[in-house]
Amino acid sequence: MGTVLLTGAASGIGRATARRLASQGHRCVLVDRDSQGLAALRVALPPCKAGDHLERVIDLTNAQQIDALAGDVPTLDALINNAGMTDSSNEATVDQTPRNWQLLLDLNLHAPARLLRALARSLTAGARIVNVASGAGLRAIPWRGAYSPSKAGLIAQTRAAAHAYPEYRFTVLCPGLVRTELVDRLIADKRLDPARAVAKIPLGRMASPDDIACALAFLAGDRAISLAGNLIAVDGGSSVFGGSQAYLPSPVMPVNNDAPLAMTVRGHWPGLANTHTIDGYPAVVDATVLHSEPGQRLAATLAAARHCRRMGPSSLTVLLPQNAGANWEHAGDAGATRMLIASLACEWGPSARRINAMEIAPGARPEALNPMLRFIGGAQAQYVTGQTLYVNDALRSS
Repeated sequence: MGTVLLTGAASGIGRATARRLASQGHRCVLVDRDSQGLAALRVALPPCKAGDHLERVIDLTNAQQIDALAGDVPTLDALINNAGMTDSSNEATVDQTPRNWQLLLDLNLHAPARLLRALARSLTAGARIVNVASGAGLRAIPWRGAYSPSKAGLIAQTRAAAHAYPEYRFTVLCPGLVRTELVDRLIADKRLDPARAVAKIPLGRMASPDDIACALAFLAGDRAISLAGNLIAVDGGSSVFGGSQAYLPSPVMPVNNDAPLAMTVRGHWPGLANTHTIDGYPAVVDATVLHSEPGQRLAATLAAARHCRRMGPSSLTVLLPQNAGANWEHAGDAGATRMLIASLACEWGPSARRINAMEIAPGARPEALNPMLRFIGGAQAQYVTGQTLYVNDALRSS
């Protein structure tokens, strides 16, 4: 296991991620401006064979402190830029004070870029860089100042960095609404109605910090290389929902994130096999669509979904052919298929059924993709639905 530098580590998603990383054997470099929170977290983490976990107290809005950090860290296998802040002033954007506007941009948008430059000598070849954006970077949230622009900027910046630094593997993660300590306080103070909060989330619940931590820990590991340069939304389907009806809070309790995988494979996909596990989380990987005729992807995907329509809480991952340079008339079929995945996610969410897809390029190596398929299908990704993910060209066989 490698060494991971994690920002925003002292609370919420960051603390949950540090615990999960350490439990998997990673050595953690914990970064936050909360010295007491960092100290308490570090001593609570399980020990690592590679060396002691480290804590570094810095203000990430300060470029000089970021530069100083570079000389005070070990060799890093992954960098998770989790630290961020929102604006709670509820003021119109044009009325924001220049200082508040700049502070938010410095932390949410500029700090990840500054850390990448500063830590370049410490990052190993093939290091994983995971930037935590937000659903607010996909849809505008008004009265929050620079929050949505900064998160949209981070998404674009991550994708551009993936091309500028091919020696690293970049992913941007967009969490949805997460029930952190802050959200719990807002609910207790009756400043947030949990029923209204989940009204636009197909899965009908907020994420737990560990839902996001599971994804971050996976993306920071070497098994997630198939997502290099991609975006993954861990948001219960809210980013793909465009309806007007309100979802009710889900009566279905989430399963333990570490529940074993009970996988069924439809069609042929090398390296994956059916696993019959007692009390496992049911997951179907459907490879039948890969062999559909051009222009028939939509029909084949619907047939795959119909096969799973009577399942309870579970996941379906559909493997789709990635047809670069295909006949232009078939582009509509491909686009319709992606939207079908999103639409089914919105329909299936209340029963805790999930559906995602992965577009597979010709020549992609199954052995490189299979860890991702197991993750997306399993309980650790049970807040991921409606996503169509893309295989990176680097994973094609030579």
